[in-house]
Amino acid sequence: MVITQTNEEIVSLISEYSTQFDYTKTDTAIILAAGHGKRIKSQTSKMLHKIWEKPTVERVYNACTSALTSSNIITVVGIKAEDVIKAVGKKDNNLFAYQEVQNGTGHAVQVALQSIDKENYDGIVYVFPGDMGLINNATVKLFRESFLNSKCDMMVLTGLFEGNKEDNYYGRIIRVKEFDSDGKHSLDDFGKVIEIIEYKDILALSTDTPYKAEFGGKTYLYSKEELLTIPEFNSGVFAFDFKKLVKLIYNIKSENVQNEVYLTDLISLFNQEGYVVQAISPLEQFVIMGFNNKSVLKEMEDIARTNVYEKLKDIITIDDPDDFYIDDEVIEQILELDNKGIPLDIQLGKGSYLGKGVKINYNLHLHKNVSLNGNIILGRNIELKANVDISCYEWQKIIIGSNVMIFWNNILRGNVIIGEDSRIESGVKITGTDESPVVIGNGVTLKGESYIFGSKIEDGFLIENSILIKKEIKSENSEVKLISYYIPETVGKELVKDLK
Repeated sequence: MVITQTNEEIVSLISEYSTQFDYTKTDTAIILAAGHGKRIKSQTSKMLHKIWEKPTVERVYNACTSALTSSNIITVVGIKAEDVIKAVGKKDNNLFAYQEVQNGTGHAVQVALQSIDKENYDGIVYVFPGDMGLINNATVKLFRESFLNSKCDMMVLTGLFEGNKEDNYYGRIIRVKEFDSDGKHSLDDFGKVIEIIEYKDILALSTDTPYKAEFGGKTYLYSKEELLTIPEFNSGVFAFDFKKLVKLIYNIKSENVQNEVYLTDLISLFNQEGYVVQAISPLEQFVIMGFNNKSVLKEMEDIARTNVYEKLKDIITIDDPDDFYIDDEVIEQILELDNKGIPLDIQLGKGSYLGKGVKINYNLHLHKNVSLNGNIILGRNIELKANVDISCYEWQKIIIGSNVMIFWNNILRGNVIIGEDSRIESGVKITGTDESPVVIGNGVTLKGESYIFGSKIEDGFLIENSILIKKEIKSENSEVKLISYYIPETVGKELVKDLK
């Protein structure tokens, strides 16, 4: 049974997670994350499907906050509102708005604008789809700078569709033709944006009667086929002068096949008021990709991986370009270390995973399928053999000193410190909790089928085939530093009997 939240519960959650709108900030980004995405065929919100290990809505949010350095963010939620709100989290100058009924992009922006006191704010409003998981800092910066430099009143970020027109489901950008319907030259208006027509509305047009578009007192004619073959499409990213936006957005009508309030209709309204509308395309087309199905989502994931590989391929060694993961923060660490001019000598085997929180260092070799995830601080000259799995919770920490080798299939969890020049050979599992961390000294060797929990081991010991639970291992001035086949007393042994 699917349990849904009531409106009162969602409103309460929005109040809990929203923070104050800052009227001194000149930029406001609205992220549209209310839709679920029927074609994705998943119980998970479309906005929470991941690109390079982060939900798409989080990637859009991060691109906005890093590129728009003085901004408010308003995230519009709807279906699966609770999940989206908690994924974005509570952050400064971040608000949530609830679109109870998904009635189009224009309606979603109307809902978002209810969070702003229109008499006390003036600035720029940007609109981003929440599923645009490949958009990046550079694209948002370019879009902002283009809008400011153009001194226009509205700008749309457009793409160029490269496939068959039958596969282009995006809204088409309609521009002024060179000649109007009377054969007169368009002069300075040639190429200006008239409007955006949604794909479904084009399909509903007659093939016998041309479509009429008005601009600058002139009429322009377009056949249905002509509209379908237009490669330039609407990405769903917009910028507006705030005062002009709030003046016109409530004039949008829902006279279309979907009976929805389209944000794209603002182009016509802006043109009718004599406001300036412009459109630009990004430097890289992939940044404006959105998805409606699993195959496109997979394509976006592959693009993200390829981008990371291209960025790092001449800095570190990645054995398999198609099978690895490096968190965004770790990528930044690698680039910063590379800028120091010292060779990193980092090698990642096939299937290697460097997750959030990992602090890398020089001369690091991860063999096949090694996974590091959490606050893991690495010294220099560390080698981790195949299938090593090291992780901790976000409030815990694992420290591995320099010149350490960890052998095949070993597992480390929780709060753990491993000193320098130590060896953790095959068959070892180490677990440290918040109350009982593991502290292993320098020059220690662990081997055999050993399990270490919440224990402290002094420098130079050899531990083999032992189970140490909350023990302290000290030499007591003895030169012998060997613990072998230590097994604790069995609990519940009276319950264990031989089978007959």
